[in-house]
Amino acid sequence: MSRIDDALRQAGMKSHETEAALQPADSFRFAPDQEVPSAAPASHKVVAHSATPIFFERLVVHENAEPVAVEQYRKVAAILHQSQTEKGNKVVMIASAQAAEGKTLTAANLALTLSESYRRRVLLIDADLRRPSLNRLFGLPHASGLSESLKAPGDRPLQLLTISPSLALLPGGRPDDDPMSGLTSGRMQQIIEQAASEFDWVILDTPPVTLLTDTHLLAAMVDSAVLVINAGSTPCGLVQQTIESIGREKIVGVVLNRVEASALKAASYDQYYRYAATGKKRELAMSASRRVVR
Repeated sequence: MSRIDDALRQAGMKSHETEAALQPADSFRFAPDQEVPSAAPASHKVVAHSATPIFFERLVVHENAEPVAVEQYRKVAAILHQSQTEKGNKVVMIASAQAAEGKTLTAANLALTLSESYRRRVLLIDADLRRPSLNRLFGLPHASGLSESLKAPGDRPLQLLTISPSLALLPGGRPDDDPMSGLTSGRMQQIIEQAASEFDWVILDTPPVTLLTDTHLLAAMVDSAVLVINAGSTPCGLVQQTIESIGREKIVGVVLNRVEASALKAASYDQYYRYAATGKKRELAMSASRRVVR
């Protein structure tokens, strides 16, 4: 049994339910013991197989995940939950100024937290079409996905991969060197609207803002955004540019990654968490309200 099987088991999915959920079907099916609909419309098709994921130890469902890290992801999720309660927000983009800032891992862990801790139906969309990687993060096989759907003529069914009884993934599919037109198209808007009508949360892992010149067009399709910043390497000016591109009113939270441990004592923040440690440098993150990025 792989570690992803263990995670599904810990999430309350029995082995025979796991096998059933991983079989191809005409509609997206959830485990019957969860408080979610037993099936979604036939516009979805499930194709998934269990495999050993990469970087699984950094996911909140890992048996060795640090309790502090899990709790802090819950705090970020709580900010999103509050925004949904107050404003009805459901669609969230996870954004960063540049590549390698921890955006994809943040998107995955927030999706897992919302689905497992809050028991919500969540669709995680890999919209970072230049370097789609969420299927590899979860150990799922390569499959066609968003990239193919955006280019296909007509309204082709979306192909989802199951991750847990209440979490599904729309993979990125084939990498696209120039995804801008597709991501800002009417078809993308339709996909987001359809997902929002069928799931409690829709989380988008999006391309780095510096690589998507029309970020504001994609941001206009979502309800809110969480900004991921790499401490010590992302220039302040680039962060400000990213905030302006997304729109200040859209940003409800900030995650600060890879903070030097020595800087913690001098910092005024009180909501840090660690999800990995390598030598003297520790990877940390901070959840923050919108006023932090103003």
